Amino acid sequence: MTNLEKYLSLLGDEIDGLLLTSRYSRHYGAQFDIAEGVAIVTKAGCRYYTDSRYIESAENNLRGFDVRMVGKGRGYYEQLNEAIADFQVHSLGYEENYLTVAEFTGYEKHLNAALVPYSGKINHFRGAKEAWELERMRKAQEITDAAFTEVLPRLHTGMTELQAQAELIYCLYKNGAQGLSFDPIVVSGPNTSMPHGVAGERVIQDGDFLTMDFGVLYQGYCSDMTRTVAFGHVTEEMERVYNIVAAAQRVGIAASKAGVLGREVDAAARKVIADVGYGEYFGHGYGHSVGLEVHELPSVGGSAENVMVENAVASAEPGIYLPGKFGVRIEDVVVYKPGGVENLTHSPKNLIIL
Repeated sequence: MTNLEKYLSLLGDEIDGLLLTSRYSRHYGAQFDIAEGVAIVTKAGCRYYTDSRYIESAENNLRGFDVRMVGKGRGYYEQLNEAIADFQVHSLGYEENYLTVAEFTGYEKHLNAALVPYSGKINHFRGAKEAWELERMRKAQEITDAAFTEVLPRLHTGMTELQAQAELIYCLYKNGAQGLSFDPIVVSGPNTSMPHGVAGERVIQDGDFLTMDFGVLYQGYCSDMTRTVAFGHVTEEMERVYNIVAAAQRVGIAASKAGVLGREVDAAARKVIADVGYGEYFGHGYGHSVGLEVHELPSVGGSAENVMVENAVASAEPGIYLPGKFGVRIEDVVVYKPGGVENLTHSPKNLIIL
């Protein structure tokens, strides 16, 4: 079943069309990324609208859609209403999670069809990845691993966090990144206690941890990984905390398989950290799904009641963060299978001291 056919399966008594406005859903439905546009999906026909900057690419690459150009006095509203009339559409499922109030107000005012919030059902299909999606994600993770290997000898004391971040970004693109899946997190020393800290002018010093959380885009799909390395030497506490986080990740990965609840995986890893007295210092969830976006569903957090479906791709990223001292996070991305997981991340996880 193609992704467009999955979307068509949503149509029935409740809605008779879908209005795809987000880049992610348009990419998913068309299986090709066009930066700007809007698509309408109905059983009577599917149309994809974009402007002159992207029309040639859309015409050459989109399958299953009648591609049309907007502009020169014929905008999205007018052409969408033509499709609504041609295909006898009365109600459109729309992506409420991605529209601004102004955008929604414009569609509601101008379109001749009722709008029904439908993000949950539209996004549901993205949880289980197709084989071709997994291949793109394997490649994205391969690029990320290669960049980590290449950046290590470039890192040294005396450089700033921003300089280390620049070296990392260079290595990501050098090894094949087509974009960044998010702004990298590169923090050192006491700044590593902030899970989403921002690189600054702090100079990396002997005895520091350096946490790098980063990922790339490859043909629209994301990778994500985190490694924490040290410079010069580590204290007993730093080594102990690192080993606890590594053990928590091993236990979480061992508990991961298709069919379990996301919160069950989180609980398995969290118990390792709590049992040795660091529970209050692991504040975020164990993981999140990854795909066209770096944060997707199903979740692998403490309150996640969702089932981890087969071929869901999710992060495994426990951490311990001691305010004012240091933090450690180790993150892999894994594919959920009936009997366990396939780990897409192959970078070493032993404590590396540069």
